[in-house]
Amino acid sequence: MSDEEWAFFRPFLAEPGAAGGRPPYDHRRVLDAIFWIARTGAPWRDLPSEFGRWNSVHRQFRRWTASGVWDVMLEALADSGGPADTLQMIDSTIVRAHHCAAGFKKGTQSQALGRSRGGFSTKIHLRANAEGLPIGIILSPGEAHDSTAYADLMDERDSDPGILLADRGYDSDAIRQDARDRGTIPEIPTKKNRRIQHSVDRPLYALRNRIERGFNKLKNSRRIATRYDQTANSFLGFTLLVSIRLWFRFVHAA
Repeated sequence: MSDEEWAFFRPFLAEPGAAGGRPPYDHRRVLDAIFWIARTGAPWRDLPSEFGRWNSVHRQFRRWTASGVWDVMLEALADSGGPADTLQMIDSTIVRAHHCAAGFKKGTQSQALGRSRGGFSTKIHLRANAEGLPIGIILSPGEAHDSTAYADLMDERDSDPGILLADRGYDSDAIRQDARDRGTIPEIPTKKNRRIQHSVDRPLYALRNRIERGFNKLKNSRRIATRYDQTANSFLGFTLLVSIRLWFRFVHAA
């Protein structure tokens, strides 16, 4: 992690708790360890010793994830999007679940795990801005239809887009009407079996490849490309953290 990147993360992570207690651990090294796990997909127990004790790093990751700090960071970055928020897009991708992800006490359905055509899997639903950068993320079992996550994705942010791009999986009268009620122009192709066909602006719709490229960048992290985590909260935590790094790299390059 670069000094510039740590300068962003530090205010969110490095302050001691309000209740006092022990001073904060070396959070920069812990965060580097979490990035290593996310990138390699390795089990926590295989964490190199130079990062510290694997169980201490794992507990800290769980504490940060449970506190919602990754959501706060992503929201702060998304709010800085400016004009890029005018055009937004939604889509989903299937992630195969490793057999290590099974076996949670309360069952798999409660942890966004299910059986799809591709097998035991989770589906990541993504809402992105015009640059293809994540501004909202929802998990569901792998067999869930894309449209079932629409309402939750739109509730992830309080800024409605001027234009919304989506594929045929979101073609429904209810979704189109909801978008119009929000003051949004839905650019969604119509299913071929529909009586009324809606046209889309082809050059504008072609920009949807940016969210596809965004999924590709997320899956460069093996912890996202394959789900190893039993709990949906942990898997979502890794997905949010990798999304934050995508944002930082884009902003830094700009």
